Formats: sequence, C-alpha cells, structure tokens
Amino acid sequence: MRDLNYQLKQLSQQNRDGSYGTQVQRARILSLIANQLHDRGFRQMNAHSLKPKHIEALTKHWLASDVSVGTIKNRMSALRWWAQKVNRQNVVARANEYYGIPDRKYLTNDSKAKQLASSDLDKVRDVHVRMSLELQQAFGLRREEAIKFQPSFADRGDHIVLKESWTKGGKARVIPVRTEGQRSVLDQARRLAGKGSLIPSSRNYRQQLRIYEGHTLRAGLSSMHGLRHAYAQNRYEELTGWQSPAAGGPPSKFLDKGKRERDYQARLIISRELGHEREQITSVYLGR
Repeated sequence: MRDLNYQLKQLSQQNRDGSYGTQVQRARILSLIANQLHDRGFRQMNAHSLKPKHIEALTKHWLASDVSVGTIKNRMSALRWWAQKVNRQNVVARANEYYGIPDRKYLTNDSKAKQLASSDLDKVRDVHVRMSLELQQAFGLRREEAIKFQPSFADRGDHIVLKESWTKGGKARVIPVRTEGQRSVLDQARRLAGKGSLIPSSRNYRQQLRIYEGHTLRAGLSSMHGLRHAYAQNRYEELTGWQSPAAGGPPSKFLDKGKRERDYQARLIISRELGHEREQITSVYLGR
C-alpha cells in the first residue's frame, strides 16, 4: 500500500466523524483520491503534503471526466475533511465555484417512489430485516436508521425520536406518528426487539447490514431508498391536499400565491422529517 493510501486509511480510522455509512463512504473516496493523485503524477505524497495544486488537478480531472456534480461535491467534502484533520484547511477554497464546479441541480419530476406490498415483504426471510423495511416505508427512514432502530427508546406515543448515532450526520430528529398503520408497525417492532434494537444481540451493525443486503437481493428488492420518496410524496399530499409534481400533481410554477405558500411550508416539514435542513432538497423526492 502506498504511503498516502495508508496514512489516509489511518486518518479515517482515528477520526470516527459521522455515522458508520458516512465513515465508510469517506474512506472509499479518500482511497480513490489517493489513487487519482498518484495517477496524476504526485508520487511522493503523505497526508500532510496536501497543496492547492493537488486540489486543482483533481477537480480538473473530475470535470473533464464528466463526473456528476453531486459526486464531485461529495469528493470535495472528503477533501475538506482531510485538510481539516491535518490542519491545512486553507489549502481548499471555501467555495466550489472557485474550481468551476456548478451548482447541483435537484430538479426532477420523475418519481422514484417505491411501495412494498405484503407479498414483497413475505419474500424476506429474516424477520429483523423485514421489520426494518416496514419502518423505512412507514416513516421514511434511511436504511441505517431502520437497522439501528430501538423501539423502546424511539417510540414516544405520538412521535418517534431518532438518536444521533443512528442518523446521517449525527443529527437527532423527531417524526410524528400520524396513522394507525404507523402505530401498528411500531407495536410490531416493540414486540420483536424488546428493550434492544433491530440488530439481534448476536450481531453487530456491519453484520446486520450485510444480512439486510443479502436478503433484499435474494427477495428481488432494490433501490429501497425509494421508500423515502414514497413517504415524502404521501406526506406532501396529506399536508397540501394535492399530489406532488413527481407524483403527477401540478408544478410549483402553476400554483397561485396561497398554494405556493402551502407548498413551501409542506416542503419544510418534509425536509425536517427526512433529516434534511434545506427545503431545496425536497425536489429530489417531490419534483418541482
């Protein structure tokens, strides 16, 4: 293993920022960056020798390779994390625009929503995986949140509370319990998990994640992130009284002033329930 790859791996292991998924993704990105720097001719680097010329070489390569804007921004985040950990924050420009990276476009009116029928769930043989999928569908949870879910802690009656250690970015959040269906799913989760989580006591998160992936694959289930899209679209219709653009409803530009305000407030609520802070990102789920 080259020095830079090894040192970045050590840096990742010594700094456990964010959720497990965030840590894994960041480590993979840093490994890729180290390889690309080597391929660009920077052969004698270590973790503390990061310079502006390295950032410029990488961003030029990514833009020329037609890498998506979202992917480039994720890589820039990893670069800034690396720079911060070795006290070289000033090496990376604060604004992505400095490198010619365009704003990410969230606009899409193509629905990615997915719904799981009972027949789909019946194909999943592991009861804990099946329960996690039901929670994803009922509350729009991310996969990691649904696997780590601890009903005895989360269930507060009329709402659930997600711990910081379960969520992306380590931010706790609250989601209301609004329907009998949601209440039924929570009651089932409580009976299954008892005082624990939806990771059996004989397994850790990594093991349960692999089991989740294996069982969903064998059941023919893919893109389960689409369950969050369905949650968002259903919630939007509940809050506004009409379907979202992605679900076939009217585009925002055709709404009158009153409806535009309801649209905006609904998006703020949905953004918070999904664990985001920006109204803009709801366009991914709802269209615009």
